[in-house]
Parts: sequence; C-alpha cells; structure tokens
Amino acid sequence: MSSLDRRMSVSPAPRAVAAAAVDPPAPRAPRPEPGLDRLLRERFGHNDFRPHQRSVCEAVAGGIDTLVVMPTGAGKSLCYQLPGLFRRREQGGCVLVVSPLIALMDDQVTKLQQWGFAAERIHSGRDREASREACRRYLRGDLDFLFFAPERLAVPGFPELLAKKTPALVAIDEAHCISHWGHDFRPEYRMLGERLPQLPGAPVVAMTATATPAVQDDIVELLGLGTGARGTGSAVRRFIHGFRRENIALEVVDCAPTQRRALAAAAVAGDAHRPAILYAPTRKDADEIAAEFAAEGLSCAAYHAGMPPPKRESVQTAFLQGAVEVVVATVAFGMGVDKADVRTVVHLALPSSLEAYSQEVGRAGRDGKPSRALLLGSMVDTKMHGFFLDRDYPETKVLAKLWRALPAVDDDAVDEDVLRKASSLDEDTFPKALEKLWIHGGAVGVGAQWRRGHDKWEKPYLAQKRHKEQQITGMTRFLDEKSCRQLALLRHFGDDDDRGPCGICDACDPGGCRLRKSRAVTDDESKMVSAIEARLTSAGARGVGTGKLYAESLEPQGIDRRSFEHLLGALVRAGRVRVEERTFENDRGERVRYQSASLSQGVADAALSLFVSARADDDGAGGGRARSRGGARRGTGDDTRRPRPTRTRAGKGDVDAQWAAAPRAVLDRLRAWRLREAQAKKIPAFAVFSDRVLLGIASAAPTSTEALAAVPGIPRKLVEQRGHELLAVVGGGGDGA
Repeated sequence: MSSLDRRMSVSPAPRAVAAAAVDPPAPRAPRPEPGLDRLLRERFGHNDFRPHQRSVCEAVAGGIDTLVVMPTGAGKSLCYQLPGLFRRREQGGCVLVVSPLIALMDDQVTKLQQWGFAAERIHSGRDREASREACRRYLRGDLDFLFFAPERLAVPGFPELLAKKTPALVAIDEAHCISHWGHDFRPEYRMLGERLPQLPGAPVVAMTATATPAVQDDIVELLGLGTGARGTGSAVRRFIHGFRRENIALEVVDCAPTQRRALAAAAVAGDAHRPAILYAPTRKDADEIAAEFAAEGLSCAAYHAGMPPPKRESVQTAFLQGAVEVVVATVAFGMGVDKADVRTVVHLALPSSLEAYSQEVGRAGRDGKPSRALLLGSMVDTKMHGFFLDRDYPETKVLAKLWRALPAVDDDAVDEDVLRKASSLDEDTFPKALEKLWIHGGAVGVGAQWRRGHDKWEKPYLAQKRHKEQQITGMTRFLDEKSCRQLALLRHFGDDDDRGPCGICDACDPGGCRLRKSRAVTDDESKMVSAIEARLTSAGARGVGTGKLYAESLEPQGIDRRSFEHLLGALVRAGRVRVEERTFENDRGERVRYQSASLSQGVADAALSLFVSARADDDGAGGGRARSRGGARRGTGDDTRRPRPTRTRAGKGDVDAQWAAAPRAVLDRLRAWRLREAQAKKIPAFAVFSDRVLLGIASAAPTSTEALAAVPGIPRKLVEQRGHELLAVVGGGGDGA
C-alpha cells in the first residue's frame, strides 16, 4: 500500500446499519435564547459566558452558519457544545463533530461523557464493532454528540448513513485545514464541501484558532457557509475575537542555536516559572534537552511522535497531574492538552508561521494568571524552513513531468506504483508531487488508481507555494517587530480589538523581560539616533521605507544594518518613531509588504534604551552568559563581550538588586497606572516613562512634586500635569488598578 493510500484508508462503514434507518421528523424552530443560560448552568456548571461566547452561541443556536476564529484556550468548544445541545433539545437530532485528530476526539468524548452527555466517536483506533454500535446509537437517536474524522466521509455508505437523520448541528473543528492557504492544510477536509449538502437543514459552525483573513474567506467559500445550499437559508456570521492575551507576556530573543539551551534553562528556572512547555525543532533536540534538564534535577520529560504511544500518554498524564513540571516537545504536543496553569512556553526555534506560533503560545496561562511566552530564534531558522519548503513543494517542472505521465481522461487509470515508475521520480519526491497535483486538480484519484486532471494546476500551485514563503517571511518580521507584539498578532488575524498596546511584551515593557536586558544609549549611539531622526524629519509625515532610511542615514557611516535595527527599535519603544507596514504592487501585480518609518508627535524627549544580548547566567541557569555574534562592521556595541552596563543612574548597585529591593506594591501600582495611560494614548508603556524612571520613583517614594521632579529621567511635563496623581499612586491612595 502506498503512503497516499495509507493516509486515505479507513475501515468500511456498516451498510446494513444504514439500511435500517428511518426518515427524520420535520425540524421545529428553536425557542428564544434565554434557555442557553439555563443549560450553561445546569449542564456545564458555568454561571456566565466567557467574552464573545454568548454572541456565538446565540447565532449557532438560531440556525445561522457561523465561522468562529478564536485562539487556543478562548473556549471554542462551548460554542458548539452548548448551542448544539440546545438545538437537540428543541428539535431533536445529534451534534456531528468533524475533528482531525484521534487524541482530540478521545479527549472531548471523555469529557462530555463525564458531564453526563451521550457522546461517541468513530475512528481507525476503535474496533469495528464499537464503530457499528456508535452508528446504531446515532440512528436510534440516542447520541448527543458523534465525532469522526473528515476522511470518514470517503467511506462508502457513511455519508448516506448520516443523512438518514437530520443533525441538530454540524461542527467542524480545525476548519483552517480545508484551505490550502492554511498553515496545516489537509486534503481530506476538501470532502466536507462536497458532503455537507447531503445533510440538509443542519447549520454549520466552523471553528479554528489560526485563520488569517484569506483563510477565513476560503473556509466560507469551500464549505458553502451562508449560501443556503444545505437548506439553512441564512447568511454566514463571522466571529474573530480573543487574540489579545492580556496575561501572556510575549518576549522574543534573537540568538544563535548554540545559546538556546542555556537560555531555555534560565526561562524555566524557579518554581514561579513552571509548569512549562518547551517546543524543540526536532525529536533529537527534544530528547537531548529533556535528558540534560533531568540530569540537572529538573522534573522534565520529552514528548514527540517518535515515541511509543503508551510512553507519550504516560508523559502527558504526568504533566497534567503535576508529576512532571517541564515537557520538551515537538509540535505534536499540545493539541487537546487542557492544563490551565502553564506559566511558561518557550520556542527553541522560529515556528513556520505566526498561525502555528499563536496556537502554541495559547497553551500558557489559561487560568488567567500572569504567564510568559519566550521565542528564541534567528535567521538560521528561516533558512531551515526554506529548505523544508523546497523539499515539500517540488519545482513545477517535476509536477509537469508527473502530469504528462498520467493517463489522459479517456484512457484507463493506472495504479500508483505503475505511475511512479512511468514518471521516473524518486520515492521521496513522487508522493509530494502527486499530492500537490491532486490538490490543485491536475490528478484525479479513482480508488487506488489515477488519471490526468485539468491542465490549470500550475497557477494555484505556485500561489500556494508563495503563500508558504510569505508565512515564513511573516515569522521573520515578527522576530524583528519593534512595536507591541500583541498588536502585531491582532493585525495578522484581523481581530479588531483596539485597546492599544498590551503593556507587557518585550517592546512595551523591556524591564519586565526574563531573558533580555536594556541599557541606555552611548554618546556615539546618540549621534546615530540623531542621523536617523534628521532623515525622518526631512521625510515629513509621509515617512520613508526602513531600507531607504538605513541606506541614507547610517550605512554611509559604516554602521551595520543590525545596529540600525536595534536603534530604530529603541526609538519605536520610546514612542519617538512609528513603524507601519505598507504594501505596493510590483510589475507582476503582486502585493509586496514593506515597513515605513516616520516621526511621532509630542514625545521627542523620551528616553531611549537598547536591548543587550539575552542573559543565560541569571536565575541560576548554567552554561554561562549567552554571547551574540560579532561583526566586522561598526555597530552599537550590542555584544555581551563588552562589560555589562550597571545603569548606575537608576539607583545604587546592581539594577536587579534594586528591583528586588523596591517596594513590590508600589512597583505594581506604578506599572498598572503606566499601562492604563499607555492604552488610553495608544502608545507603548515605555513611552509614558521608562523602567528606570519607574524604579526611581518606587525607590525614592516621593511625597512632594519637588521630590518627584528630582527622580532622574522623569519627564518634566509629566510632573507638571500628572504629578499629584502619581504621588497618590505611590502613596497607595491613587488608582493604580
């Protein structure tokens, strides 16, 4: 059996069971929505909805086709479970749930059964009799929920079996898998668009945590949502919410692969930073890191798809129960893992896309408590993703060769093995090329045999490959992001949350970083900053592309591009410069993204700070201080081989000791006040006043505006306009919450 056969093969459906079904009764219109609140309390044990859940549940309960895009941990499952149960009670029928992974199905079914619901699943991991019994229970109307994988719809007789009853609701989990623009495209999901019209009258809710606007459009089109094709007669509703994780601080460290293990150890040192999930790029890395950490006395285990299933299950159970504090895993870990108190997530390499990154970051802080997600990466990771992209997406001439080897439409189809020999492609390239042709209509599979499809496959194939390249580029841009990282994610997913910067990521709150430190700029760097600002002044409000800005400001002085980016980032964090993403259309009609910088208004005197290299020697981590790569060209001195600045202007002694000695309650009130101000003005928290100033205020504990004005670095206007308010915050009488 070929690899493609194995992916598509499933056990046959019980045709005899389907034949015994009866016609479904005519559906009744659901009653008003207040019943949702009662069901929420009585059957799910919740007194209230999470943000955005109510509006979604009301739309789905009302029979409206719905697309739900919410991040991991936002409560998407309730958005089909509650309205599905409501519709079942009002008009009968079962909630059908399409889910891509066996582990997800088993986990969801177990939870629903524990809550007292009649739930079953059909997948290749169950024996034939168990699947037959699940089908019989479905046809008798005994089930509240029935889960199955999308490829089950290819089994002869199974779609017809489902159509014997009118479902209360069809829920499609991980709906981004239907789109070849998605980060995890699965060809078997394409069958959903063909099979859903066989289930007339059943509304559809499509759910995903990772759909960009382009993928959202694709999901709606391919599933036929809101078209009335299934007799629902309703327009589609879209809910894109929840991508602002107010309790997860995002921190990104540009570092070489050799630095990352020591940095990861520092990231999870201390009980307050655990439980933790570390995402490693390879299985070998996961095994080695877990062994190293365990040898140092950390409660740690590896998890990846190469481990025997019982071992994987054992690790997952131990992590959920608290027997293991740190899991070092590949991306195979996390799907369906519901552990609320994960305090830290660390990526030891750049993920392939922002969609994947966002989903994995969402494993942290589901209990709403402060958590941190640290991304350790560099351009080396981008090159590795490019290598895998070239491997998985053969050149068009390879696909064309295979297309010519396929029998024409009027000829007999050929077996896959015969086709491989006829194409002369190697065993690694052949299945990838055949799959891509099939996805884009260039090959037609008839059972285990194949014949030629249409000849228009090349353009959509190249578009899909370019999209994958753009996803890698987007991850690289995120590595270099100079503004609030939460806002960057909101823009990426089309979430219209407009509450301003998050106030807790590394761009908004450099002093709160776990692995990065900042320092004041030197006199030489101040001159470089002046050159950048002078060029921006001449550009005016229209701004200038960052590439051109570098070429006309610092490159003539022999300053390297990386140093320019560090200085530009410092200007952005201080609120003195704005960097926006813009697009233009090239000669081929493609939209090309670029970054444009311009001067901000009213914050020209805000203090600057530069990030210095990540620290791997803090918090008791071994391995020595992380060292950044040097360069032949003159730069900002952002290298750990130079002495670490002591930042004596912020107070006496080592800055870390000062943070530890400062009154924690005062620091917390000042941080809260600063964050509120930043969000009101839609600027980074750092632009209100720096961490150095914050520490100075807390340490000095001023009781008069004169004493407040004496704090080094505090903006004079701030003292004049808000001095009394700040004094009240310091004294505990102001609103720091």
